Parts: sequence; structure tokens; C-alpha cells
Amino acid sequence: MAKKTYPVADLLAFANFQLARTDEFATADYKAGICSMIEKVLLNTGNYEGFGFLDYTDCETGTLGYYSRCYTFSHNLPTKIISI
Repeated sequence: MAKKTYPVADLLAFANFQLARTDEFATADYKAGICSMIEKVLLNTGNYEGFGFLDYTDCETGTLGYYSRCYTFSHNLPTKIISI
């Protein structure tokens, strides 16, 4: 199988877009999966800089609002690429 690379910045932008969705398919479980995936990539590439809730009045642990967040772009991000 061929090894491919993908820019972490593009993956982070995609994740942030998915976490901001409000349609019927963007459930708490769906967003929890996105959070787990992007946190793993950011931590493994040394790019984790934290996140902010999209609505701080709706961020109780485990709720849809808790997973509606935006991860911060690291200053190191443009040079990092992951292999998939």
C-alpha cells in the first residue's frame, strides 16, 4: 500500500468546520469522534494549542454544546504533515 501525506492544517480546518455544524447529522457522538481524531493528530505532531467552546453557555460535559468547539491553530502547523 502506498504511503500518503496530508497537511495537518487542512485536517484541522476540516475538523473545526465539522464541529461548528448544527444540522441534524452533527450529533454529540459524531462530534466526539471528530474531537478524538483531531486531538490525537495535534498531540502526535506537537501542534496541540487548546480549544474554545463555540457557546460557553452550553458546554456541559457530554452534551452537544460540549463538543461544539474550535481547536486553535498552532504557529508550527504549516510545516507539519501526517502520513496516512
